[in-house]
Amino acid sequence: MTAQANVGVVGLAAMGASLARNLARHGNKVAVFNRSYARTEHLIDNYGDEGTFYPAKTVQEFVASLERPRTAIIMVKAGEPTDDVINELADLMEPGDIIVDGGNAFYQDTIRREKEMSARGIHFVGMGVSGGEEGALLGPSLMPGGSDESWERLKPILESIAAKAEGEPCVTHIGPNGAGHFVKMVHNGIEYSDMQLIAESYDLMRRGLGMSPDQIGDVFQEWNGTELNSYLIEITAEVLHKKDEKTGQPLVDVILDHAGMKGTGTWTVQTALMLGVPVTGIAEAVFARGLSSEIELRDEAAKQHFAGPQALIELGDDERKAFIDDIRHALYASKIIAYAQGFNEITAAGKVYDWHIDLAAVARIWRAGCIIRAEFLDRISESFETGQADVLLLFAPYFKKAIEECEASWRRIVATCAAHGIPDPVFASSLAYFDGLRSTRLPASLIQGQRDLFGAHTYQRVDEPGSFHILWAEPGQEEIQTSK
Repeated sequence: MTAQANVGVVGLAAMGASLARNLARHGNKVAVFNRSYARTEHLIDNYGDEGTFYPAKTVQEFVASLERPRTAIIMVKAGEPTDDVINELADLMEPGDIIVDGGNAFYQDTIRREKEMSARGIHFVGMGVSGGEEGALLGPSLMPGGSDESWERLKPILESIAAKAEGEPCVTHIGPNGAGHFVKMVHNGIEYSDMQLIAESYDLMRRGLGMSPDQIGDVFQEWNGTELNSYLIEITAEVLHKKDEKTGQPLVDVILDHAGMKGTGTWTVQTALMLGVPVTGIAEAVFARGLSSEIELRDEAAKQHFAGPQALIELGDDERKAFIDDIRHALYASKIIAYAQGFNEITAAGKVYDWHIDLAAVARIWRAGCIIRAEFLDRISESFETGQADVLLLFAPYFKKAIEECEASWRRIVATCAAHGIPDPVFASSLAYFDGLRSTRLPASLIQGQRDLFGAHTYQRVDEPGSFHILWAEPGQEEIQTSK
């Protein structure tokens, strides 16, 4: 086969096929390969007229159809299948060629793979792709990590297919090795928090106010014209207005209340724990999905008939309108916390792995194409560009003012949820994080005292440097200095 394709795609399931079509639509000559040739045939038979494709029946044919330096994007299941495809391609490639992993890989795996491929002279790029099947076809947000050389080669290709926000392509070089997949992982963690906050807002209106899905859908539709304007708010209104064709009931009422997850939210929390960075809103969103899956346990709890308050909140018309506005403000404040915690985790990882990630650029490429795209990402980008958010997003004047304006509503919502027995793990944990952050002194001093007593872990004093330990079991319980 003659080498004519400037880029290739391996793996033609929903995401891979959509990405290949997007590439072809934008003038790229695209080699395509799938382990099962039936998928390749389906793509060519149904969409072959969308651009120039070079279908291959074997991986050898696929590699042979690529112009040098070769560029192959793999869109296969994360884990061992990814390693298998990488190694198979690498055995047929030459130094200077590029392998791009566009799946949801764990960033530590990407670091390992980049090191292995680099030793063979091959550029390996871990690239986050956000936007789902629709985004892959119509324009995703792309987060590539890897060498500067690979970015120079990939830049025109990726810019041609990325979503556009105010005319700018939603793609940027995130940093070396695992940086791209790390940022995509945190993106998904923020997405978990954002979705759970929306679900808690829905629950408050449904259980707390007794509103119908249609009525709540109208509220979300209205909110999409406010500071909450975003893709997730928009599709929430659409889901709540949808009727089930079989029963005529609201679709949301016939869907099992068990939220699935594929691992990126869990990885975000596990990594944050390793880095010592609190991402409480994201963590509670992950745990909320976990609790939703404990169906048998929840059924057993229902049989126990635990006493609890009435969920329904009795309010007059004006009070109801004010309460719904309180929910909106609480949602906005908690959303800001989620983004602040996510960007803080990226900052912490950058220091550990020596990634110099441009947070303003990250916010810019999230403005379109991705799941968490939202109007206020422009404000986030501005805050990082001016240095106002360099310590924490919450400290930028725009977001500080927003939190202050929302705070009273936020507290009323969390208090009301507690009083009426409506679970609000992300609302409550986000507020607790904010209160912990603004506290000049936390009770951790007591915890350090306890740790010193039972484990001789030492403590620091407020009035002089060094580490100290009290000889708790000795007469007189003398304090000794263990280090200066």
